[in-house]
Amino acid sequence: MFILLFLLLIETIFVKEIFVIDDYIYHHISKLISNNFTKFFKLVTHFGDAPILIGISIGSILFLKNKKIGMFMSLNLVINFIFNQYMKIFFERPRPIDLMIVEERGYSFPSGHSMISMAFYGFIIFLIWKYMKNKNLKWLYTILLGTLIIFIGTSRIYLGVHYASDVLAGFYFSIAYLIIYTTIISPKLNNAKSTKN
Repeated sequence: MFILLFLLLIETIFVKEIFVIDDYIYHHISKLISNNFTKFFKLVTHFGDAPILIGISIGSILFLKNKKIGMFMSLNLVINFIFNQYMKIFFERPRPIDLMIVEERGYSFPSGHSMISMAFYGFIIFLIWKYMKNKNLKWLYTILLGTLIIFIGTSRIYLGVHYASDVLAGFYFSIAYLIIYTTIISPKLNNAKSTKN
């Protein structure tokens, strides 16, 4: 379903050249522009930056008892980054130029921050539901990380470096990707856990 939504976005943007979603969402977000919101979204967007994501991945390898979790977390980050870079080069969509609160280079589609954050933090949510026993904490961390993912995507539109369709495409692709990735690696994580026990 999410692959279909991703493909429909591609058709809408690059074949029919309809930007209704982009105009509608940006029009409403642009009304929120203020110093406080700008500071907030500049801070939030950093949670999708490479140094933070790489740091978390390295920390998971160094400090988690189950080293396979850290390895699969790092592999997930690398694979998703490669997918994003190839798609940007393939689609060659220019970034919006009307308003850039921060400066970014490269192509716009799909949003790297949105796509990689969804895959990275989404994978952490998967791990939380796989290993954490406390249901209340499961829901708390899921809501917090889910909110962070949405805010990172929103920050890219607010800061003027991506169209809304770039963000949605990143989300759709990574959700579909995560379903496949977690299905493939889940047995390997189970084997690691059973071997340790």
